[in-house]
Order: sequence, then C-alpha cells, then structure tokens
Amino acid sequence: MSKYKLIAFDMDGTLLNTQKKISKHTVTALNKAIDNNKHVVLSTGRAIVELSDYKKELSNLQYGICESGAFIYDFKNKKIIHQDTIPLSIINEILDIAYHQDIMIHLLTNGNSVICKDDLEKMDKYNMEIYKSMFTQVATIVEDIYDYAKKNKIEKINLYHTTADARKKTYETLKNLPLSFALAETTSLEITSLNVTKAKGLKILCNYLNTNIANTIAVGDANNDLDILKTAGLAVAMGNANDNIKLICDVIVSDNDHDGCKEAIENYLL
Repeated sequence: MSKYKLIAFDMDGTLLNTQKKISKHTVTALNKAIDNNKHVVLSTGRAIVELSDYKKELSNLQYGICESGAFIYDFKNKKIIHQDTIPLSIINEILDIAYHQDIMIHLLTNGNSVICKDDLEKMDKYNMEIYKSMFTQVATIVEDIYDYAKKNKIEKINLYHTTADARKKTYETLKNLPLSFALAETTSLEITSLNVTKAKGLKILCNYLNTNIANTIAVGDANNDLDILKTAGLAVAMGNANDNIKLICDVIVSDNDHDGCKEAIENYLL
C-alpha cells in the first residue's frame, strides 16, 4: 500500500472531463480509494452549491477545499471547518474598479454562488457560456450585485472579463491590495483574502485530520493549482495541464478525457 493518505483533486480540467462530467471509471477509483481508508478531497474554486450536479458521483467524499481555499467543508456532517472572508473595505475597492469596466462579477458567500440577473443572458460575452446551465440551476440571482456584496460576508470574488488583456489590466490595478489572486479559465480573475490559497487549505485540512502533508497528493491542470501542487507530497499533472504545471510536477498522467484521475489513484495513492 502507498504511503500517501490523502489525494486532492482540482475539478474543472482535472476531475471533470471536457463535457464537465466525471467518468464512471474515475468514480469507481474514487470509491475504491475511500474503501481503502484514503481521504479523497476536492480542491476547487467552486462554491459548495456549485457541486450539486455531482452529488451522486461524489456522495462518499467527506471533505472539500472549496472557493480556492477560502471555504473548507465537511460534506457528511455539513460542517464548516474553516472560512476566510474579504474585508468590506477591500470589497468596496474591488467593486469600484469593476464598476468602471466591462466585467461580470461573481460572488461566493457562505458556500453559495451569487450573480447579477443582467449577466446571466450574456455569459458568452465573458467566455463563461459553458457554465450558464450551472449558474441557472444553482446560483442566487440578484438585481444589484454591488448592493449585495456590501451587505454580505464574501469569501471570494470572480471577475469575468471579455478578453485576457482586460483581465491583465484589472490585475495590474488590483495587485497591490492585500489579496490573493489566481488566473482561471481564459479571462477570469479569482480573488480571495490575503494568503488564502488551495495550498493553505490543504495545510489546514491536514492539521484537522492529523495527516502529514508529506503523505498527500495533489492533482491539477492550471495555474490556480500551482501552489497546492508545490505543497503536496506528490504533485501530479494532468495530460491536458499547461506547461507551467507540467514543469513543476513530479509525474504526469493521462488527460481529463482519458481518466487521468483514475490513473493517479491506482498508480500513486493505492
């Protein structure tokens, strides 16, 4: 049996294939790992509510490092293990910048997903059309996203742009604020409180489970997985991962359309 006790999977581009599904072979491998007393953990930028489409496939998983590490959750006991929120003063600065640009604002709050009604029908403009059905099903739709953000505790803000250049401009404007940033999708800027990362989330969860971080595996494909891959005991890149990820990982498995996650479980966790 492998020395590794825990495996953390990114979702989009990793656990999910290009059709945003989890293959039957991968589900079987996940459950086999859990049956062998291994911790199978999600490491995702998504909020809890955005996992509802995968409730059946992931029914045996107990823990999630969600919202890029800002929200760590015990699914079985419906318990928040750890939560980081962005200070209101900083939120106001972010919103002020977003207001003067063509940006779609997406808020993650207490495990929920919140967007503006006006943005739902033009998600393709912000290169997020593949997620439209998910937002339609699970997001809280509000009339005024700015007002909502100022009245609720926010763990994470996603700013969706029309182009990568526009995202770069926003990042350059915000980068000196005490925040953590991650580039996701093609034009998304993900924002959490300072020092909030998937890596920090993994450390918090390992401490909670009394597990040595050297005995963990992280699997990912994109730049927002870099920190957790560098932190875990074994870094696994998907075959579809970008070059930055492949360069720093210990091993590379098949891509997300050919059960790379199943391969990671069978070859390294079990």
